[in-house]
Amino acid sequence: MSNLVRSELLKIRTTSTWWWLAIGAFLSIALAFPFNAWLANETLGGGGEEFGVTGDAASAPAQAANLYTSGQYLGLMFVMLIGILMVTNEFFHQTATTTFLATPRRTAVIVSKLIAASLLGFSFWLVTTLIDLGAGAAFLSLNDHGHLLGEWEVQRALLLNLLAYAIWTVLGVGIGTLITNQLGAVITASVLYLIGTQVVGLLFLLLSSWLDNMAVIKWQVIWPAAASSIMITPGENEMLPAWWVGALVLVGYALVSCVVGVLITRRRDIS
Repeated sequence: MSNLVRSELLKIRTTSTWWWLAIGAFLSIALAFPFNAWLANETLGGGGEEFGVTGDAASAPAQAANLYTSGQYLGLMFVMLIGILMVTNEFFHQTATTTFLATPRRTAVIVSKLIAASLLGFSFWLVTTLIDLGAGAAFLSLNDHGHLLGEWEVQRALLLNLLAYAIWTVLGVGIGTLITNQLGAVITASVLYLIGTQVVGLLFLLLSSWLDNMAVIKWQVIWPAAASSIMITPGENEMLPAWWVGALVLVGYALVSCVVGVLITRRRDIS
């Protein structure tokens, strides 16, 4: 199994795609961090109510957690795309036949891709988190709040962010087994992630208004992108379910993705 995992990591390293995705992850931090820093400064200065940031979400640890996970939204999409490419590259470059002839145990091939994707997801999380930690700690210290890394709320956000990165790479592998056409898989997944998330949020908002029941908004957690956002959201919010609900939804998607990916690959004709 270790040889298969090394082989999968070598395949992705020999392409330039992961570099572009890494650059995209860095740019997402460059865009998100200044906004989160500005919001934290306004909130901790007592102006959070103006932006709808109240209660636990307005606390210093909650704002620190938000700073230290800057860029997560797009970062998760990029690691999902890595998972997709690890599968669809085989069909795009027509190496799938060679791969399955060299390793007839297709389950082992998919499991190795899942492990390799998770390792890459961890690498993306580690690098982006180190950038956020450096910039966030400097910003908070300069504003006399301290780095707040000793707060459990901050530590929990960082650990759950790691879980989110691992799960989204696994989901990417699952999507790649379902849609083997590389362009089709990348476009479909990206559109569903970016636009689908906004559409789902709007639909649940309209439904809650129609039913005159704001609790309906909580059900947007069934959408994986919303679940990951809810999972790392610090504090309690009456408009959102508990963080562990988002975690369970994400883990459920990951397990289903793994099982479906293995079953489809074992039955698919490769020519």
